[in-house]
Amino acid sequence: MSAPKKGDLSSTEKELFQVITAGDVQEASRLLGCKDVRVNCLDEYGMTPLMHAAYKGKADMCKLLLQHGADVNCNEHEHGYTALMFAGLSGKTDITWMMLDAGAETDVVNSVGRTAAQMAAFVGQHDCVTVINNFFSRARLDYYTKPQGLEKEPKLPPKLAGPLHKVIMSTSLNPVKLVLLVKENPLLAEVEALDKCRRVMELICEKCVKQQDMNEVLAMKMHFISCVLGKCASFLKEREDKLDGLIKCLLKGRESDGFPVFQEKFVRECIRKFPYCNATLLQQLVRSIAPVEIGNDPTAISVLTQAITGQVGFMDSEFCTTCGEKGAEKRCSICKMVIYCDQTCQKMHWFTHKKVCKKLQEQREKQEAESAKLREKHSNGEDVCVAIE
Repeated sequence: MSAPKKGDLSSTEKELFQVITAGDVQEASRLLGCKDVRVNCLDEYGMTPLMHAAYKGKADMCKLLLQHGADVNCNEHEHGYTALMFAGLSGKTDITWMMLDAGAETDVVNSVGRTAAQMAAFVGQHDCVTVINNFFSRARLDYYTKPQGLEKEPKLPPKLAGPLHKVIMSTSLNPVKLVLLVKENPLLAEVEALDKCRRVMELICEKCVKQQDMNEVLAMKMHFISCVLGKCASFLKEREDKLDGLIKCLLKGRESDGFPVFQEKFVRECIRKFPYCNATLLQQLVRSIAPVEIGNDPTAISVLTQAITGQVGFMDSEFCTTCGEKGAEKRCSICKMVIYCDQTCQKMHWFTHKKVCKKLQEQREKQEAESAKLREKHSNGEDVCVAIE
């Protein structure tokens, strides 16, 4: 069959585009089995069926097309858009992940010089930006599960690749979240395993900096994870309460306002220890964090997260007080000043929050009373103006 040309479609291929728009997966599957249908055919704008499915947010259709050999990196679009760019524009994180997992290249630029992450950010799809900027393929990690050169043993035991990849792919860099991911997997929560994983993170960090297309963002993320894994290992060696003790240290707030001082100092120290002093990203982080007194905004973890995820609207979102996950909705019923993912996170945080809960409640009620007085004065003022008129 001839190579696809823009707008050169058989009647069946034209029907395929219509079926994709309608979202009829079963009919699309039938059409893809026809001899005169090319899975990478191009419409008049140079869009493939996969691009259409990604832009329209049809996850099942994308999966079907990829199974039939759709080229995730096809770049024939008239403005240089790729399937990953269309996925980012759609705002569908599952489709964005699907494109990445299928091998989508993240550094390709369109006709105006924007990458997929930049396109997603431009239209406000920051969750997709997070997925793209945090993606690290399992294949890149599996490289370390095989002996290289004269090595008799791999640097990373194969059984640890899955649990470690889950940690790497976490979109929350909150150290409590990362420790919880370690704790939930018995294979990972051992000193020897953590030491091996930490070493692999350091190697990936080094590779990201020294490769031709330097990736400081990924290098910083790998370094930060290696620091968290190292802290987990030291607690497992020294503390009887082990990782529970580390979580409590990270969550414990000071008596005046509940601010987690240990966590703030730990994150700052991790950033300070980044081994490549001339990195632009490190200098940006230091300039943003160093002048801020501990306890004030922005916190070190918020600055680090914003730098790594690329989320412009980071500070406008609701994040769990305990683990830092985005989209938390459950507020403390007493003070209503802190927010959690669920009851588990609330219980985990209660040991320290209970010391300041009443104080925060009083502050909130005082602020609400003052706001009510201002509204009342404003309302009375408007009434006077109306009477004069």
